[in-house]
Amino acid sequence: MATLNLIGAGHVGRVLGRLLAAQAGFQVQQVLTRSAASARAAVDFIGSGAAVERYDQLQPAAVHLLAVGDDQIQSACAALAQAVPLRGSVVFHCSGALASDQLQAARDAGALVASAHPIRSFADPAAVAAQFAGTFFGIEGDAAALAVLTPALQAIGAQPVPIAASAKTVYHAAAVFASNYLVTVLDAALRAYQAAGIPEPVARQMAQPLATESMANVFRLGAAAALTGPIARGDMATVDRQQRAVSQWDAASGELYRALVAPTVELARRKPRK
Repeated sequence: MATLNLIGAGHVGRVLGRLLAAQAGFQVQQVLTRSAASARAAVDFIGSGAAVERYDQLQPAAVHLLAVGDDQIQSACAALAQAVPLRGSVVFHCSGALASDQLQAARDAGALVASAHPIRSFADPAAVAAQFAGTFFGIEGDAAALAVLTPALQAIGAQPVPIAASAKTVYHAAAVFASNYLVTVLDAALRAYQAAGIPEPVARQMAQPLATESMANVFRLGAAAALTGPIARGDMATVDRQQRAVSQWDAASGELYRALVAPTVELARRKPRK
């Protein structure tokens, strides 16, 4: 069994530790977190391993997972490289925003490095661990590291997708567009309905079929084919009128509307013509 050390054991680290031990044939060896209590709680969740309190208590392992915050990756990697022989081992992190080049200290120490970012929420670790199959991972890094991690991820039911390390930040922004900014746009729609005198609960009921059908069409047909509305029809007079009205109602929402016009016009140009 390949040995695995876990540095950082929040929700993501705990889930991956449990699944890699249970389904991918890894032996969780040691768990190091900010406190002894959290390390012991992680070991209890994972079901194996030993809690340690300091880097110098870590033993060599085949794989080291840095499941720490983005701002801690470099310092944790440097501390690991100073404490443990890394030559020939795999060191990887789970950040969606940062690439594997953050692990240069481990690479300089002879390790193979990579990043593997799970694309899902980990708010409820037990539920995630129980329903992990199908989870996508954006992966990049040294080919030899990915040769170890890819089959391990597949063994726990994940779907690894190679990404370009140079575009890691743009890759992470994709999730912000698909999730966070989508919520912001929907909030603008709900507030605009309310400005027309519609109660907020009714506004949500009115917006839901439009939003859900549009998203379903994007994932079924592609974004360009799913586009409808005045820009898709070439009715820029209506767009201009709406822009002025929205800006008069709420300046910030008017700026949001204005910012979306040009990319939507470009999307309309890609729309298939019947």
